[in-house]
Amino acid sequence: QMLLVESGGGAVQAGGSLRLSCAASARTFSTYPIGWFRQAPGKEREFVAGISWSGGNTNYADSVKGRFTISRDNAKNTVYLEMNNLKPEDTAVYYCAAGYQLGRHYSPAEYHLWGQGTQVTVSS
Repeated sequence: QMLLVESGGGAVQAGGSLRLSCAASARTFSTYPIGWFRQAPGKEREFVAGISWSGGNTNYADSVKGRFTISRDNAKNTVYLEMNNLKPEDTAVYYCAAGYQLGRHYSPAEYHLWGQGTQVTVSS
């Protein structure tokens, strides 16, 4: 089973930037859609962004459009989430997840392999 490990979280001030990474163990990584989710204290986990297994298609939650960019480097088995113009409401634990092999990147319900998460804290 593929393992996912997130990194790059931290504490920043509002308006700042962070880049999260999601490194995967499987040689078949390039055949899986990957998504980023987040969960703030007291709230349900929410979808942030997804990228197709080829990297050619992406989709975003409305709350992050224009500020966050998801990308992947299949040669490095890694997906990135570039986060700019961060706001206090972006504070959460961020998780990456894999969907079904050759599956859809835009269906949050299909993501089922999860990393351990990385904390992002944005202060005002």
